[in-house]
Amino acid sequence: MNTNTPENPPATPAAAQAPASVNTPEAPAAVSPQTQAALASAAHAPNSPGATHIRSFVHRRGHITQGQQAALERLMDQWSIPYAPRRLDPAAAFGREAPTVLEIGFGMGETTEKIALARPGDNFLGVEVFNAGVGSLLRRIEDSNIQNLRIVQHDAVEVVRDMIAPDSLAGVHVYFPDPWPKKRHHKRRLLQPAFVSLLASRIAPGGYIHCATDWEDYAVQMLEVLSNEPLLANTEDGYAPRPDYRPPTKFETRGLRLGHGVWDLIFKRVA
Repeated sequence: MNTNTPENPPATPAAAQAPASVNTPEAPAAVSPQTQAALASAAHAPNSPGATHIRSFVHRRGHITQGQQAALERLMDQWSIPYAPRRLDPAAAFGREAPTVLEIGFGMGETTEKIALARPGDNFLGVEVFNAGVGSLLRRIEDSNIQNLRIVQHDAVEVVRDMIAPDSLAGVHVYFPDPWPKKRHHKRRLLQPAFVSLLASRIAPGGYIHCATDWEDYAVQMLEVLSNEPLLANTEDGYAPRPDYRPPTKFETRGLRLGHGVWDLIFKRVA
């Protein structure tokens, strides 16, 4: 267990929460030894050897539906890539040469599914740590017959550091990461200068990083951190309008209806 975990961690933000149906009292399906082995890297992520960064997530024993667990059982081997401390070959992983976009923290996968379907010419690599979200996206991959999407269930910092080659990504998506709203927990926020620098080094010149948040003070921090990274240049004078390729989530739509703000930031990698 991560010793840096606060005694009362904040609730997981809307973008990473399971929908209400996940909390229905369903009897969990049995997990095979093969599935347990496939999930081992995620289960061990908080105590990974050599980890030098503060985790931006906290593992909790959350609810998972039978359908999500069944998807983990049946589909993990087909659509996931196990974490390994070596460079990933995207052409081999996807079975083709195509621009690769990394999405960090895809939650239940609704947005990821829509973007992958709308952009069939791009490969999408989704990184998530929570079983319910991975199971949900696996179901979406099967139901929508998505061929250009793969999943790594592991800590995103280690995936980027160890598996992504420098100057290789066409884009990075970070949508509604955990805001850690209490000031004393801000150090846990994902988008810190060191990680943004690492991400920027993995984006190919001309590629982009697109972040979105519904927490204004996190948006201010994101803008400052991204603007101070010498490998990145803002595509707008401040915040960006939501691009057409990012569909609004149901939580975002509800928040906007209630008068809450959403801030998008799109920066490009410079040569």
